[in-house]
Amino acid sequence: MGHPTPNTRTAVVTGAASGMGEAIARRLVADGARVALLARRADRLAALAAELGPNALAVPADVTDQDSVDAAQERVHAAFGRIDLLVNSAGVMLPNPVDDGRIDEWSRMIDTNVTGALRMIRAFGPDLVAAAADGATADLVDISSIGADVVFPHYAVYGATKAALTQLSAALRSEYGPRDVRVTNIEPGLTDTELGTHIDNPALGPDGQLGAMFDTIGPLTAADIADLVAYATSRPRHVNLRQLVVLPTRQA
Repeated sequence: MGHPTPNTRTAVVTGAASGMGEAIARRLVADGARVALLARRADRLAALAAELGPNALAVPADVTDQDSVDAAQERVHAAFGRIDLLVNSAGVMLPNPVDDGRIDEWSRMIDTNVTGALRMIRAFGPDLVAAAADGATADLVDISSIGADVVFPHYAVYGATKAALTQLSAALRSEYGPRDVRVTNIEPGLTDTELGTHIDNPALGPDGQLGAMFDTIGPLTAADIADLVAYATSRPRHVNLRQLVVLPTRQA
């Protein structure tokens, strides 16, 4: 992989096979960072890494599986050494009425959106602290959602997981901030990603409620979110953009 220049960022991005994670990885590599691409879909990761070049490393991993995260940590450290930027972008959005009692969906969202982020913080938080102690810029970026603050019918559990991630980010700032590690929480509104394709309720998915919102409002792109991540993490190390809410102009 070669030796980084002193100012090169070394990043881990989860959910890097598509959507916001992929866009964030692309932008960071374009800006000169070395980026470990983490996601479950090995084929998508391999193709993306091949496209992005030697500063991109494909690391197939499932954030809901501790052994998988442990193996990913070892792979990243072997290839890149210590990281100084972690982006928790892996997430699933599975809306349904709470009356449906979809424990399968609830568990998947909690395991990915909350516990998955915690597993990554456990794996790479010590890197961030050590990097900051050495005088480097160190960042934790959590991709939450406007659903953390705004109520959408049938999105109760998804919104709850994102509210938990937003609160986690705020609380971690009190632990990491005094050690010069920045924590940035980003809450996007309606954004065009693959998330909607995972919805199994036709009334709520791309051909229903979600599609109608896209038509009426016009969504953000994943690249818009990547632009925010790049901006926030390129500020002087004493500046922490702690909470960023980004909406399409037509979304109230």
